[in-house]
Amino acid sequence: MKAVRIHEYGGPEVLRYEDAPVPAIAEDEVLIEVRCAAVNPVDYKIRAGRLREKLPYKLPLVLGWDVAGVVVAAGDAANGFRVGDSVYSRPDIARDGAYAEYVAVKAHDCARKPERMAFAAAAGVPLAALTAWKALFDEGGLKSGQTVLVHGASGGVGSFAVQIAKAFHCQVIAVTSTPNVEMVKTLGADRVVDYRKQDFATSVRDVDVVLDTLGGETQSKSWRVLREGGTLVSIVSMPDEAAAADRRARGRYAWVVPDGARLQLLAGMIDAGKLRTVIDTVLPLSQAAAAHERSASGRARGKIILAVKSD
Repeated sequence: MKAVRIHEYGGPEVLRYEDAPVPAIAEDEVLIEVRCAAVNPVDYKIRAGRLREKLPYKLPLVLGWDVAGVVVAAGDAANGFRVGDSVYSRPDIARDGAYAEYVAVKAHDCARKPERMAFAAAAGVPLAALTAWKALFDEGGLKSGQTVLVHGASGGVGSFAVQIAKAFHCQVIAVTSTPNVEMVKTLGADRVVDYRKQDFATSVRDVDVVLDTLGGETQSKSWRVLREGGTLVSIVSMPDEAAAADRRARGRYAWVVPDGARLQLLAGMIDAGKLRTVIDTVLPLSQAAAAHERSASGRARGKIILAVKSD
């Protein structure tokens, strides 16, 4: 099969489009013929070697942990799935990913693809939507009627966070840049703060949950907008404990894990018209390096998709 692999850590130039063996599957796994895979910031961070201590891989490695495709083989214990099923998944990040024509995935990490979505849109859902859900509810404790501030609202995680929070009847304040204001409004945000024109830290108050997708100064300033007892959840780094104590608030870090059952729930929300994927661009698998450059630029609006095989 064709795949994009790295044999060493480095820049986009280490991504090799080459022949690789088709993965074997265990009894509780399915083999997915990949139609589309999504590119996420974690991909270029792994490629660059930034996470090698947390995720010690044996190279060569196939990148990409967002996939939509069709089951072409299923183990005897792959309960609920059979050959021909259209599925999507956030596979286990500790093993080879989906920048390939085929990927092996644990059956319990899969769900049936939303019926109303094409494979490209479906591939952009799992990692970003699961991250948003975990950050908002599992770590943030967000409840219906509360207010959440979402940084990076035009990005992959941010765009899903806005939609998911609105689906659960929360008030959403979205922070983005001028070119993305109108798009973010269409996702359902109650208020959009254009950070090029307004400082969110001086114009927002008494938020129940802040979702930090950027880290650094943005994270540091976010404590100011929280109500006492509120929660700052970051998907970038663990928030400062001293700052949390000073604000009488909580700091949490969200690291997404595979969850097929939650993906099935999200598929239901998608088919009910409550969620959609914002797609920035679609590129062929052979152009994974260009996709990484686009992702690392921080200018992507929504998801970057690699098309492996046409629908």
